[in-house]
Amino acid sequence: MGNGRKKHPSPNILSQHCAGLQKPLNSSSPAGINSKDSEKSQSLINSIYSEFGISLEDYLRLQEAVHWADPDRSITNVSMSTSPAHTTFIIENLKKSYQTGEKLFVTVHAKDFYNKSKSYGGDFFQAKLCTEYVPLSQASVFGDVKDMLNGSYSVCFLLPWVGEAQVAVRLIHSSEAVQVLKRHRDTDSDRVYFNGYYEGPGPSKTRLSETVMCNVKWDKNGLEHMGTGDCCCEYKDPHTEEIWRCQRPKSLPCSALVYHSMGGYRNRLTEKEKKLIDAGKCVAQKRGTDVLTLRQFPAGFYLNDVWTSFVCSTRHFTTQMTSECLKDKQIYMMGDSTMRQWFEFFVKEVPSEINMDVENNIDLHWRAHGLPLRTEKTAVADLHYISNEINGLAGGPHMVIMFNLGPHFTTYPLDFYTHRVLIIRTAVLALLQRAPDTTVIIKTVNTGYKDIFGSDWYSLQLDKILRWAFQDVGVYILDVWQMTACHYSKENIHPCPVIIKNEIDILLSFICPVMCRKNKCVLKTGHCS
Repeated sequence: MGNGRKKHPSPNILSQHCAGLQKPLNSSSPAGINSKDSEKSQSLINSIYSEFGISLEDYLRLQEAVHWADPDRSITNVSMSTSPAHTTFIIENLKKSYQTGEKLFVTVHAKDFYNKSKSYGGDFFQAKLCTEYVPLSQASVFGDVKDMLNGSYSVCFLLPWVGEAQVAVRLIHSSEAVQVLKRHRDTDSDRVYFNGYYEGPGPSKTRLSETVMCNVKWDKNGLEHMGTGDCCCEYKDPHTEEIWRCQRPKSLPCSALVYHSMGGYRNRLTEKEKKLIDAGKCVAQKRGTDVLTLRQFPAGFYLNDVWTSFVCSTRHFTTQMTSECLKDKQIYMMGDSTMRQWFEFFVKEVPSEINMDVENNIDLHWRAHGLPLRTEKTAVADLHYISNEINGLAGGPHMVIMFNLGPHFTTYPLDFYTHRVLIIRTAVLALLQRAPDTTVIIKTVNTGYKDIFGSDWYSLQLDKILRWAFQDVGVYILDVWQMTACHYSKENIHPCPVIIKNEIDILLSFICPVMCRKNKCVLKTGHCS
């Protein structure tokens, strides 16, 4: 996280920053790509990624990161899929008591609805260790799930607190349901559509208005259903070169597009697919003793509603400390409604006048990310791409830029999302070259979605792409995945205030590793830089 803050690589050389990605276990070739796919992959790279300097090797590493195991047989009925009721887990080498800091291992055995053991992987499980509900003493931590690719899954926890706990394992999607998600992402991306509102002068001083359907222009994955030829108005951003397309209005010119909004959802699942998607969503629990997570690195745990990070030294900021931390800073926040939760927290926390704290010279800005955006009716002129916003900022030691990108892209092909992320990456690298003291923070995706329009599995895939693109760039990646997944509160893509406050504490610890009081500066050792 943020390695080499002063060493920013050249924007057009990505290959040197991909060496840290490891090949998946039990995989003889990257992401299952064989020689037959090589020509197709090279063509794709040449057409989409060449401007970013991405080689075939880089592209294959990305495929490794998002690879997910498939069933090894044809699924003829839903009963062949993983059954949450029949699936079991055991705690390996269970002891009467444990020391904090020890590891706890759990093995999950997947079974189908016939109670037969599964022989292949690909199920999407989430696991956590938590206390039973006791007011003011809630504790929980996320578990690292490893697919053994044979119907078994190994879960690892670290034990961070003293007391009793339960192991909870949840089947989010069976491997068979994941295939449904994949298919609809690859063939049915227009299942989420948008409205474009055209307005203009009519006869006798009247006003004309039309509402039409809009979406991304990608010409595959179902997005070509909008039409061809002269069917549509196209709006190509001169900097990103991405194209937004709307059906051509009957009585107004293309230049009359004024507003944008969410249009609607099309659920094209077959009855069998619906049953596969709904067949999971079960929690199995078993009491243990005391325990923590391990995901590549332990992220942290909740105790008494306070998140303790294992990644960096964090503090818990009062209103006064927040104002001191943000004093003399320009804060630019860009993204979706989950990022706006942070913005709204600061608006309430920091006494301000039109998002400007005059006394402390805190300048706070919010901007929703560009299209596609599932939102209420809003002016098109207010929707700016993140990369364009960053390109328009000078940067500097008093500027903090934070953004997120994910939930509004879950239905689109991975190549589209990757292209958007790489455009932002190029803008960030250029910013850090001209102003290396600028603080850039990327917020990862939240958990909470479980359907065909926004599953956690979709979000996890996007999260892997984001990390792949920004590794070793010199930015902070604030990982909130585990923070939103393991808290005891009701699942929600917009987490409760307790979780938001803990996220903000980590955010401020990134921004202010040094706090000055009464002309004395204290550097927190092991801070988040």
